Amino acid sequence: MATQLRRYTVADEAGLERLCEWFPKIAEVRKGFGFTVDFAYADKENLQFVWATSHTGDFDASLATYNDSPERAAAFEGFDSPVTGMVVAMVDQVV
Repeated sequence: MATQLRRYTVADEAGLERLCEWFPKIAEVRKGFGFTVDFAYADKENLQFVWATSHTGDFDASLATYNDSPERAAAFEGFDSPVTGMVVAMVDQVV
């Protein structure tokens, strides 16, 4: 299984709250492409949204299909993203 850790920085707490409210919508879309959301946390102190997603198949191929999908595009319609920075990395479980 491949896991990707995603850390988003937002400008303010209101943006973080908006992202938290919208996130289940995009998580459901990812699920339709074989991804799981392992965890998702709002770090209010550092104005970050941190989450991990996994896939048991070909992560990169599935991600490309998901990124190009009309379902993903529809989930982003009308959403004014508060994300000002992003760090994305493939990670390995240690414990």
